[in-house]
Amino acid sequence: MDRILLSTVAHRSPEEVFPYVRSFTDYPRYTDHLKDVRVHGDGDAGSVYDLRLSWWKLSYTASSKVTAITPPKSLEWRLVEDVDARGEWRVAPEPDAAPADAETASRIFFEALYDPYSADESAISLPRFVSIDRIVERVRPRLLDEAETVVERLVEDIEGNRRDVELTIHEMP
Repeated sequence: MDRILLSTVAHRSPEEVFPYVRSFTDYPRYTDHLKDVRVHGDGDAGSVYDLRLSWWKLSYTASSKVTAITPPKSLEWRLVEDVDARGEWRVAPEPDAAPADAETASRIFFEALYDPYSADESAISLPRFVSIDRIVERVRPRLLDEAETVVERLVEDIEGNRRDVELTIHEMP
């Protein structure tokens, strides 16, 4: 299993941050490759989100199920088919990281565990003569970049303005 774990600080309380983490339907604003999101359920644990992705010559709809929610601390998810993947968003108070012009701060963690070789080749529209190994080679380094972009844009949405965001990479493939 590959693992991505990164974090950053948002200058808001966990109670203010968590609704943004939880709002999967807003995620297309955070990445260029997520085209749209459809929700099946009420957004609580058990809800499934169809995430329509497009990159390079690939298009794929990932179905992600929310497996547990503990507001304002944690949201766990897993893909329900085609790829063995799961992860978690965590939000922890970190008031000492707040700058002078902010009341408080929170650390946002994004974690994803996945087996890139578990992909069901029949579920992904691979270009002719392109192997899953070649796709894994191309996608693997992009996943960390995508995670970083999502977290940076998420913080911009939470705080209402763009700033340089310091990302801490705790683990990467």
